Amino acid sequence: MASNTASVFLVAGNRLVRETLARLLSKKGDIQVCGVSACVPNAASYIEASGASVLILDSVAARFSEYSLITKVSRLEKNIKTVLIDMESDLEVFLECVRAGAIGYILKDASAAEIVSGVLAVAGGQAVCPPEFCIHLFRAFTRQWTGIPSARIRLEIGLTRRQQQLVPLIFQGLTNKEIASLLSISKQTVKNHLHAIMRRTGVKDRLQVADWSGLLGAIR
Repeated sequence: MASNTASVFLVAGNRLVRETLARLLSKKGDIQVCGVSACVPNAASYIEASGASVLILDSVAARFSEYSLITKVSRLEKNIKTVLIDMESDLEVFLECVRAGAIGYILKDASAAEIVSGVLAVAGGQAVCPPEFCIHLFRAFTRQWTGIPSARIRLEIGLTRRQQQLVPLIFQGLTNKEIASLLSISKQTVKNHLHAIMRRTGVKDRLQVADWSGLLGAIR
């Protein structure tokens, strides 16, 4: 497969939708459909094994997993990017998908050309967002950024200096591998610090470490 070809894995709740989208995308020479699945609990393992660089979910698949599939895929070492299609113009759903790790959100009235260009944009590392949602995305980021606790508060809950260094990097969405490279430490060391941070703050996963609004509410 050429290096500039986007390999995609498609998960959709309806067989007709799956087949239609697979045919549509396969017609493009710069897109390879390397896997198709219905909404099943072990879809994440199929996606990882496929070698896909882009995951496409329809609205049924996103609701079926309660967005957890997006989160699972975003945590994979293979850096698979997620784009959602056939979505409602619902701000809360959009923000929930972004929080889970999606970088593409295509509304249900999109044309075939818009779907293809959106998938290729996501494959190329660009974000795809309905224009009317852009300002809300900026506002959501601003609210969350202003909620990041100071170094003093982080020290009060017992974080070491190294763990304090990890906190903003996790917030920025860097992977363990990227953090390890940036700080010149091993991936295992990053994992150990991450687990220690979660124990100290009482949160359950990586996404909650970055959710400082909830964290502030817990330590105040």
